[in-house]
Amino acid sequence: MQLIYRQFPALFALLGLLLAGASTTSAQGIYLEDDGTADGPQIEELSVLDLRYMDDQRTQLQELAATRLGRRFNGERDNDLGILQLMLDRGVVGNQQTTELQAMGIVMGDLLASELDMQWVVYTDEIGRSRALRYRGSDDVVFPVTMISRRREVGNEDLVIAIYAQARDKAMAQRPSRPFQ
Repeated sequence: MQLIYRQFPALFALLGLLLAGASTTSAQGIYLEDDGTADGPQIEELSVLDLRYMDDQRTQLQELAATRLGRRFNGERDNDLGILQLMLDRGVVGNQQTTELQAMGIVMGDLLASELDMQWVVYTDEIGRSRALRYRGSDDVVFPVTMISRRREVGNEDLVIAIYAQARDKAMAQRPSRPFQ
């Protein structure tokens, strides 16, 4: 047994964590009821791994735009949405390149976050764990990461500016109204 333990210490550590299932939190920090089910959707801050992944996605897309189009994202809506559309129109990113299409969603989400004072969060529900944008402390979120990819993967070729406008309108509609307007 000692020989096996020395060869696979990470496996035994993971097994130990699984066996210690009496804990009330999952690996994602969701508090569980006694019956083992999550108590509704959970919204949390991005983890270090989420931040790193999203930065890597932005960097890869930036490099792709620079090498294939000679253009760079700069955080300005018209410029960045134009580059995203150009990447699709010229086939730099194809309809089945899910990773790149989702990276485009991150760039679009950054624009929404900047324009609408939203922040990236992790949203976890019965379907799974997603990166989303929310306005301040509200429970209302939008999911820009998959807005382009889901459309393109089924052949929908809506313009990026139209997808952005639709997401912006949805996010604005979710905001609480301000008093005295």
